[in-house]
Amino acid sequence: MTLRLILTRHAKSDWDDPRLDDHDRPLNTRGHDAAAAMGAWLAQQGHRPQQALISTAKRAVETWNGMRPALPDCAAHFHQNLYHAAPDTVLAILAKATAQCVLVICHNPGCAMLAEGLVRKAPPHPQFRSYPTAATTVIDWDVDDWALVLPGQGRVVDFVVPRDLIGA
Repeated sequence: MTLRLILTRHAKSDWDDPRLDDHDRPLNTRGHDAAAAMGAWLAQQGHRPQQALISTAKRAVETWNGMRPALPDCAAHFHQNLYHAAPDTVLAILAKATAQCVLVICHNPGCAMLAEGLVRKAPPHPQFRSYPTAATTVIDWDVDDWALVLPGQGRVVDFVVPRDLIGA
C-alpha cells in the first residue's frame, strides 16, 4: 500500500494589525487567492486527501477554507499542537492519521524542515528549501501505516508554490 502526504504551509497572512496575536492573524488577499489555487491544483492533479490535519491558527484554518471547495470529500481535523510545530511533533500527529492520503497544513520553520527531512531526494524547484507560503509537497511512502513513515524515505511526487499557479 502507498501512503501519500500533502504537506502545505499556510498561505500568505496579513500583518496590517500589529495588535493581533500571531495565532489570530488572517490571510491577506494574496493568501486567499493562493489557497484557492492550491486546492484547485491538488484536485486537478488527482491529489485528493481524505483527511486534513490543520493547525488551529487562523491563517491555517483560512488556508483550509480556501482549499476545501476543491476537496469536498476531505474530513478536517484541527490540532493546536500543529501551531508552530517542530517536525517531530507533526510526525507524531501524522502517525495517528487513518486515511491513505492526508493533507497537513502547518507553519515554518517546521514545515520546511519536515519536507526536507522526509524525502530521499529534494525536488529541483529553487523554492523547495525556503518553503514559501502555501508551498505544497506531495510525498509517497510504500508503507501501510502512518506510524511506519520514516524520515529520508519519502518520494516526492509533486512540489508547487503559488507563483507557479497564479504568478506574482
